[in-house]
Amino acid sequence: MKLGIMQPYLFPYIGYYQLMHAVDRFVVADDVAFIKGGWINRNRLLINGAAAYFTVPVRQHRVDALIKDVEIDDGPGKRWRNRLLKTITNFYRRAPSFDAVYPLVECVIGGPFTRIADMARASLREVCDYLATPVSIVASSAAYGNAHLKGQERVIDTCRVERATDYVNAIGGRALYSPEAFLANGIRLHFLSTQPVEYPQFNVPFVPSLSVIDVLMFNPRAQARELLKRYELA
Repeated sequence: MKLGIMQPYLFPYIGYYQLMHAVDRFVVADDVAFIKGGWINRNRLLINGAAAYFTVPVRQHRVDALIKDVEIDDGPGKRWRNRLLKTITNFYRRAPSFDAVYPLVECVIGGPFTRIADMARASLREVCDYLATPVSIVASSAAYGNAHLKGQERVIDTCRVERATDYVNAIGGRALYSPEAFLANGIRLHFLSTQPVEYPQFNVPFVPSLSVIDVLMFNPRAQARELLKRYELA
């Protein structure tokens, strides 16, 4: 059984979903510290031919707050949900797959979520369902009881609990893990690298590494599924 682990990102870029595609079970690490300025509550869209950030506002919290405890800021005067959905409509309504994809986005952004971890996890599930990616998703806070462990030690312990034979990590984590340490616990360590992904975006030069929203808007479902497979596993 192949296992992957990542923090919950909001509509992340396609490489994140490629990691989900490559494993049988995917752990959303929601009981680690929330990192301000990361990808948990923001990503990028194509606005006027260039990459532009969108952000889900969150309430003030302790600097060491866990992702699962960080609340979305929907306080008085906060109309960010409607504004974001309107922005997506304005800039993607002429995209080939807008009619099929917008309801998915609206379901997440307009959903009854009060915590950013829940909204981010919903964005992962909705896209996987849309692309028929058969991966089981579990929150780390609900399953393992090993939050006291750190880094590689915690990953290996999670693999043992899941009885995983293989652990797959994004290529950026190569320096963080020792293949020998994993093998000592009966686990094979793999790294996934995304191959170049490019597709037409209206009549502008291609802008890479945007939110998966962009990928889905410009690609029919079958083609988006093919893009999920454009990675190498070593």
